[in-house]
Amino acid sequence: MRKSYLSIIVVFLLISINASAQDLRAKVTVLSGRINSTIDKKIFTTLQSQLNTLMNNRKWTNDVFKENEKIECSFILNLESIVEPNVYKASLTVQVARPVYNTSYQAALVNFIDPEVTFKYIEFQPVEFNENRIQGTDAGVANLSAIFAFYAYMLVGLDYDSFSPKTGDQYYRKAQNIVNNAPEGKGISGWRVFDGLRNRYWLNENLINSRYNIIHDVIYSYYRSGLDKMVENENEARANMLQSLQQLFAFNKENPNTMIVQFFMQGKSTEIIGIFKKGSVDEKAKLVELMNTLDVINATKYKQELQ
Repeated sequence: MRKSYLSIIVVFLLISINASAQDLRAKVTVLSGRINSTIDKKIFTTLQSQLNTLMNNRKWTNDVFKENEKIECSFILNLESIVEPNVYKASLTVQVARPVYNTSYQAALVNFIDPEVTFKYIEFQPVEFNENRIQGTDAGVANLSAIFAFYAYMLVGLDYDSFSPKTGDQYYRKAQNIVNNAPEGKGISGWRVFDGLRNRYWLNENLINSRYNIIHDVIYSYYRSGLDKMVENENEARANMLQSLQQLFAFNKENPNTMIVQFFMQGKSTEIIGIFKKGSVDEKAKLVELMNTLDVINATKYKQELQ
């Protein structure tokens, strides 16, 4: 009797540990304002709840995360149109923040909009992900969970890379498995080499391509050797960040028009300008020159703020 009682306690403890050891703190929001239809929009509230459950209740890594170590991320699924009954076209905004050592500041790790999200959803249908059965029985249904799982693995990989060099590879490989086995069907895109130059295929390819290994060094040096050292030694941290951006510039020169450069730079202009405002005249001049290539859309902003 005592053995049975102890066994029950152990089981409950294991369940409790597993339930509290998830690795993402995700907020999924479904926006349906663009949908002009008589459809009962509570369906989208249900969808939002199921996507939050998928992202927050699933273990995406084998590591145990403390509550304060969970990866902060948000997903905004913006519904744009009804393609056919129960089939929706949407865009997905993925944002991931990373804590900076010895501060309360959260640095942007990912700030990306995926414009190619087409999926099928019927209220109360399960939104689940099985990495051994990615395609599922219905491509439209499977595509939604495949996309969210893809970004979960990618953001975990990027987070790991920012703390320790090249430790995100196993998660990029899991994302690659999704790319290789992604659902195929009417209106589904973003998974293939011929779907454009800025899609899920190319994002993953750029991070697993051995010729692009320097990208992982850039990620590490920008965050761990740069931002994380700002309190300890601001001048050294700034120099390390500048070096990481110079590495990125050299990479871009050798490999023009890769997706990863634009992906890395999105959402960083305000952060970089704020840090380099305290830099030397030489550092500011070098940064402005780099940003003329690396962050073209904000090039004028850098020049106005730093010169």
